[in-house]
Amino acid sequence: MKAKYQSVLNLGEELAIKNGDVKEENGVLHVTGTAKTQYEKNLIWDEIKAVGGENPSDIVADISIEDTSVFANHTVKSGETLGKIAKQYYGKSSKYNAIFEANTNILKNPDVIQVGQELVIPNL
Repeated sequence: MKAKYQSVLNLGEELAIKNGDVKEENGVLHVTGTAKTQYEKNLIWDEIKAVGGENPSDIVADISIEDTSVFANHTVKSGETLGKIAKQYYGKSSKYNAIFEANTNILKNPDVIQVGQELVIPNL
Protein backbone atom coordinates (compact mmCIF):
# COMPACT_ATOMS: atom_id res chain seq x y z
CA MET A 1 0.00 0.00 0.00
CA LYS A 2 2.86 2.39 0.79
CA ALA A 3 4.15 2.02 -2.76
CA LYS A 4 0.74 2.92 -4.21
CA TYR A 5 0.55 6.10 -2.13
CA GLN A 6 4.24 7.01 -2.27
CA SER A 7 3.45 10.31 -4.01
CA VAL A 8 1.22 11.26 -1.05
CA LEU A 9 3.99 10.41 1.40
CA ASN A 10 6.51 12.37 -0.67
CA LEU A 11 4.21 15.40 -0.70
CA GLY A 12 3.84 15.15 3.06
CA GLU A 13 7.62 15.26 3.41
CA GLU A 14 7.90 18.15 0.93
CA LEU A 15 5.29 20.14 2.89
CA ALA A 16 7.03 19.26 6.16
CA ILE A 17 3.89 17.77 7.69
CA LYS A 18 4.45 17.59 11.46
CA ASN A 19 3.85 14.54 13.66
CA GLY A 20 3.52 12.40 10.56
CA ASP A 21 2.92 8.69 10.98
CA VAL A 22 2.20 5.95 8.47
CA LYS A 23 0.97 2.45 9.35
CA GLU A 24 -0.42 -0.35 7.24
CA GLU A 25 -3.06 -2.59 8.80
CA ASN A 26 -5.14 -5.21 7.00
CA GLY A 27 -4.43 -3.72 3.58
CA VAL A 28 -5.35 -0.18 4.64
CA LEU A 29 -2.80 2.61 4.93
CA HIS A 30 -3.32 4.85 7.98
CA VAL A 31 -1.73 8.29 7.65
CA THR A 32 -1.72 11.00 10.33
CA GLY A 33 -0.07 14.37 10.63
CA THR A 34 -0.47 18.11 11.02
CA ALA A 35 -0.43 20.45 8.01
CA LYS A 36 0.53 24.10 8.44
CA THR A 37 -2.63 25.40 6.74
CA GLN A 38 -5.91 24.29 5.19
CA TYR A 39 -4.37 24.76 1.74
CA GLU A 40 -1.63 22.22 2.52
CA LYS A 41 -4.22 19.79 3.88
CA ASN A 42 -6.19 20.22 0.65
CA LEU A 43 -3.05 19.47 -1.39
CA ILE A 44 -2.59 16.19 0.51
CA TRP A 45 -6.23 15.20 -0.06
CA ASP A 46 -6.03 16.13 -3.75
CA GLU A 47 -3.04 13.79 -4.10
CA ILE A 48 -4.82 10.99 -2.20
CA LYS A 49 -7.78 11.31 -4.58
CA ALA A 50 -5.48 11.45 -7.63
CA VAL A 51 -4.01 8.09 -6.62
CA GLY A 52 -6.95 6.31 -5.00
CA GLY A 53 -10.00 7.86 -6.61
CA GLU A 54 -12.69 10.09 -5.15
CA ASN A 55 -13.49 7.78 -2.19
CA PRO A 56 -10.50 5.50 -1.65
CA SER A 57 -11.12 2.59 0.73
CA ASP A 58 -7.48 1.54 1.08
CA ILE A 59 -6.27 4.68 2.88
CA VAL A 60 -7.42 6.53 5.99
CA ALA A 61 -5.91 9.97 6.52
CA ASP A 62 -6.29 12.04 9.67
CA ILE A 63 -4.67 15.37 8.85
CA SER A 64 -5.13 18.22 11.32
CA ILE A 65 -4.28 21.88 10.73
CA GLU A 66 -1.75 23.87 12.74
CA ASP A 67 -3.03 27.37 11.83
CA THR A 68 -6.75 27.66 11.10
CA SER A 69 -6.68 31.47 11.13
CA VAL A 70 -5.47 31.60 7.49
CA PHE A 71 -6.03 29.51 4.38
CA ALA A 72 -2.35 29.72 3.36
CA ASN A 73 0.78 31.83 3.37
CA HIS A 74 2.37 32.80 0.07
CA THR A 75 5.72 34.28 -0.93
CA VAL A 76 5.35 36.47 -4.04
CA LYS A 77 7.33 35.25 -7.05
CA SER A 78 8.38 37.11 -10.18
CA GLY A 79 5.52 37.71 -12.59
CA GLU A 80 2.74 37.15 -10.09
CA THR A 81 -0.25 39.40 -9.54
CA LEU A 82 -2.88 39.24 -6.82
CA GLY A 83 -5.25 37.91 -9.49
CA LYS A 84 -2.89 35.03 -10.36
CA ILE A 85 -2.38 34.25 -6.69
CA ALA A 86 -6.16 34.30 -6.07
CA LYS A 87 -6.65 31.92 -9.01
CA GLN A 88 -4.08 29.52 -7.52
CA TYR A 89 -5.68 29.37 -4.09
CA TYR A 90 -9.36 30.04 -4.75
CA GLY A 91 -9.81 29.05 -8.39
CA LYS A 92 -10.99 32.59 -9.26
CA SER A 93 -8.79 35.57 -10.01
CA SER A 94 -11.68 37.87 -9.10
CA LYS A 95 -11.07 37.02 -5.41
CA TYR A 96 -7.84 39.07 -5.45
CA ASN A 97 -9.41 41.77 -3.28
CA ALA A 98 -9.75 39.34 -0.34
CA ILE A 99 -5.99 38.85 -0.45
CA PHE A 100 -5.40 42.58 -0.74
CA GLU A 101 -7.67 43.34 2.24
CA ALA A 102 -5.91 40.73 4.38
CA ASN A 103 -2.54 42.34 3.61
CA THR A 104 -3.17 46.07 3.85
CA ASN A 105 -0.47 46.18 6.52
CA ILE A 106 2.11 45.68 3.72
CA LEU A 107 0.15 46.48 0.54
CA LYS A 108 -1.10 49.95 -0.35
CA ASN A 109 -2.31 49.19 -3.89
CA PRO A 110 -3.64 45.84 -5.19
CA ASP A 111 -1.76 46.41 -8.45
CA VAL A 112 1.63 46.74 -6.74
CA ILE A 113 3.19 43.70 -5.09
CA GLN A 114 6.88 42.93 -4.69
CA VAL A 115 8.81 39.71 -5.20
CA GLY A 116 9.57 38.18 -1.81
CA GLN A 117 6.63 39.71 0.05
CA GLU A 118 4.96 37.27 2.45
CA LEU A 119 1.20 37.39 1.93
CA VAL A 120 -1.56 35.98 4.08
CA ILE A 121 -4.15 34.10 2.02
CA PRO A 122 -7.33 34.44 4.11
CA ASN A 123 -10.08 31.91 4.63
CA LEU A 124 -13.11 32.82 2.53
